[in-house]
Amino acid sequence: MDQAQNSKSKRIPPLSIRLTAGERALLEQRAGCLSLAGYIKSVVFAEDAARYRSRRQVPEMDAKLLAELLAHLGASRMASNLNQIAKHLNQGTLIVDPDLDSDLKAAATDVAWIRSTLLQALGAKS
Repeated sequence: MDQAQNSKSKRIPPLSIRLTAGERALLEQRAGCLSLAGYIKSVVFAEDAARYRSRRQVPEMDAKLLAELLAHLGASRMASNLNQIAKHLNQGTLIVDPDLDSDLKAAATDVAWIRSTLLQALGAKS
């Protein structure tokens, strides 16, 4: 193992500083999309600063879509119905007739809609 690898694996303990709430808020504002550690390193070691990883962006939530999703869940008895189906499956007493088949297909459609709506409301790609 060469010297560079050896020094990288034996890092010294982290440095700790105390900040006021205002100082911390100012640092976070100035850091933008960088982590605080990345921002501080880029300022302190500006001449030979490496590119530090960005802070993960928090997705913007669509409150209207989330409310619609919650309303849909509240209006349906899907969770209870799926629980009853699972109970009968585990007991071996489930009889699949045309009504149950259509109910299962409807439940699968509802779950797919809930998933895509939730992802959309959270700003994620589906």
